[in-house]
Amino acid sequence: MEASVKSNGSNATTAAGKSSTVPANAQPLAEEPAAIASNINYHAQYSPHFSPFKFEPEQAYYATAESVRDRLVQQWNETYLHFHKVDPKQTYYLSMEFLQGRALTNAIGNLNIQNAYADALNKLGHELEEIVEQEKDAALGNGGLGRLASCFLDSMATLNLPAWGYGLRYRYGLFKQRIAKEGQEESAEDWLEKFSPWEIVRHDVLYPVRFFGRVEVNPDGSRKWVEGELFQALAYDVPIPGYKTKNTISLRLWEAKASAEDFNLFQFNDGKYESAAQLHSRAQQICAVLYPGDATEDGKLLRLKQQFFLCSASLQDIIFRFKERKDGNGSWKWSDFPSKVAVQLNDTHPTLAIPELMRLLMDEEGLGWDEAWDVTSRTVAYTNHTVLPEALEKWSQAVMWKLLPRHMEIIEEIDKRFIAMINATRIDLESKIPSIRILDNNPQKPVVRMANLCVVSAHTVNGVAQLHSDILKAELFEDYVSIWPTKFQNKTNGITPRRWLRFCSPELSNIITKWLKTDEWVTNLDLLVGLRKFADDEKLQAEWASAKMANKQRLAQYIERVTGVSIDPNTMFDIQVKRIHEYKRQLLNILGAIYRYKKLKELSPEERKKTTPRTIMIGGKAFATYTNAKRIVKLVTDVGAVVNNDPEVNSLLKVIFVPNYNVSVAEMLIPGSELSQHISTAGMEASGTSNMKFALNGCLIIGTLDGANVEIREEVGEDNFFLFGATADEVPKLRKERENGLFKPDPRFEEAKDFIRSGVFGSYDYNPLLDSLEGNSGFGRGDYFLVGYDFPSYMDAQEKVDEAYKDRKRWLKMSILSTAGSGKFSSDRTIAQYAKEIWNIQECRVP
Repeated sequence: MEASVKSNGSNATTAAGKSSTVPANAQPLAEEPAAIASNINYHAQYSPHFSPFKFEPEQAYYATAESVRDRLVQQWNETYLHFHKVDPKQTYYLSMEFLQGRALTNAIGNLNIQNAYADALNKLGHELEEIVEQEKDAALGNGGLGRLASCFLDSMATLNLPAWGYGLRYRYGLFKQRIAKEGQEESAEDWLEKFSPWEIVRHDVLYPVRFFGRVEVNPDGSRKWVEGELFQALAYDVPIPGYKTKNTISLRLWEAKASAEDFNLFQFNDGKYESAAQLHSRAQQICAVLYPGDATEDGKLLRLKQQFFLCSASLQDIIFRFKERKDGNGSWKWSDFPSKVAVQLNDTHPTLAIPELMRLLMDEEGLGWDEAWDVTSRTVAYTNHTVLPEALEKWSQAVMWKLLPRHMEIIEEIDKRFIAMINATRIDLESKIPSIRILDNNPQKPVVRMANLCVVSAHTVNGVAQLHSDILKAELFEDYVSIWPTKFQNKTNGITPRRWLRFCSPELSNIITKWLKTDEWVTNLDLLVGLRKFADDEKLQAEWASAKMANKQRLAQYIERVTGVSIDPNTMFDIQVKRIHEYKRQLLNILGAIYRYKKLKELSPEERKKTTPRTIMIGGKAFATYTNAKRIVKLVTDVGAVVNNDPEVNSLLKVIFVPNYNVSVAEMLIPGSELSQHISTAGMEASGTSNMKFALNGCLIIGTLDGANVEIREEVGEDNFFLFGATADEVPKLRKERENGLFKPDPRFEEAKDFIRSGVFGSYDYNPLLDSLEGNSGFGRGDYFLVGYDFPSYMDAQEKVDEAYKDRKRWLKMSILSTAGSGKFSSDRTIAQYAKEIWNIQECRVP
């Protein structure tokens, strides 16, 4: 330890020494390394956040970020002004999550100034790589939903589209995951512990948001929501730069505040400190945590508050901007609103935007029902992300009446009018009304069905992969399709090629650019298809292998740093990273690893030499109250502890749980991966986007025909995809057969379970987890996700993987073809389709 402390000290001294020779001049638009270094030094001295005389990596990071922000602010202001002058139709993307990841590498990459900043930091005695590592990931999201929203913003800016994101500024976001003896432990994420240099607070952008209260009926019959609790929504803006374009759009995040007059000075002086600041502490709760536990009544209220807070603040802002842009350009009419504003609801979380827009138009702006409904239903579109019943939100009517009395009146009216429309035009659907209406008035548990409210009110509803959209149309929303056949679309998800290849794997990117003789692929990913004709070329294969090896070595160093386990870059790196959920079947993966371990133990030393050595890595967070998911995490860590310390086999098999999976960890794992597991039960994963990131990085997929896997397999070629498992249309039948006691388990499956029960992986009681795979039906039993049914075909597919990996030439060719077939999965393509087919917005490029 001693040595490293000393060297850090001397590095800091060198940096301080070097920075003192660089003048501290404000040069916000500097291009040259010397001028950039000078601007960084200016921020270190004149925008200080730390004691003077320190210029260690942390201080250097903040000063560097502020220097980059200078340039972004310039472009940002120009973009804002340009949109204001041109007054195009603009999209507003409402999402409870934005999983942004680090901003520094992305910003300097999109601005195309990486080299200049690397040189500038060298002049100040620092390395860019080290400075980048100082940034904490913004903890504003949980998984694929939030990461998709962030990829979408990158594409909107890159395509020069008039668009903004709206979200919440969570103080602690999701949670930080630590792996302890007992398994996963959660602690608060500290991304805002110091501050974020990327956000700018807009003190002039403040809107009132009300909760509780009552509805007042005026003599003329108009209604107004009054009393209750009133908070302020304050805007924080984060700049989103496009790639090699001036356009820089906003992610506007809302923070909840109470005002000074809400602080009861009289109570405080009376010694009643908590109650004096009650409203202030309630305001802080609103944006404290992403997805607070909702097992309690208070938890449910808080979640609903968050959702409404996002919707109300955003819509007030959108209406304000609509009027502001019109004021200089002659008069405006409400009927013009849908030709200037597109609101996209990312899943059901922002559904309350529908009744809130109705309320604002009727109660605040004086429109009648029909006009308000026309505006609302032509403005709002809805993206469905799931067919899982527990994720299709249903809110208790009692909770809604309590928190949002005016909105419940509006929802009741939408429901009533929908039923009247069915009765008048579709006699054949009368028997379906109880299941397709918005209010479920079941006397035991009356609820509002948010997905139904979205489908009834939105002008367009889309799924996020071809298979998912087909299932929505054929099953979940089948009756609505018969009413509105043109309302439903598919928009297959995509990922930004900037963050997920260009910046996270520069070695591979440079090889692609060299062989395609252009870097245009970064914004036109279809050009990757040009690699196909070189897939057999030995020179390309050799370069490809060396880029992959560099990424594997980087990953191996990272794994050793965070887990203490050393892994061999010459083994196959087999990775599954995503939220821990039973339908994503990390359990299938670890059961396969357990079976592999048992077989390796039974082989003679000679036979072991013929096997394909593997390092299996699993990462992801289990929701804090999801017991079975946490048991899976514990099992993975227990298996790793045994396997990795077994001298007989640990050169042939290692099992690693990668802690605290987030965007920055993914940027390390994905480029270093060779096999990636996307093994959800068919029909359950709406799309998946990590599968696209792995495929783009030349990683081969073992997977089921689920979500976007279906389309990835079509694009990369069936021979370059390891397929197994039941198909989506077989799943209901297989569950039925299981309930009827007709399932015959594979002996390998039984063997793996018995091996766990033998206690070889420690004394933890895995029976409740294994019980979920046993029996034929019943809550928490009956293997609902078909792990047992798919196990044999999964193991057979894994044998094919082992064989393919032994043939280096064949594997490299498959890897190249995987990247070559990934063009379709750019979020640029997805967003261009949304813009044209749902939002009807056009490019608005800053000159």
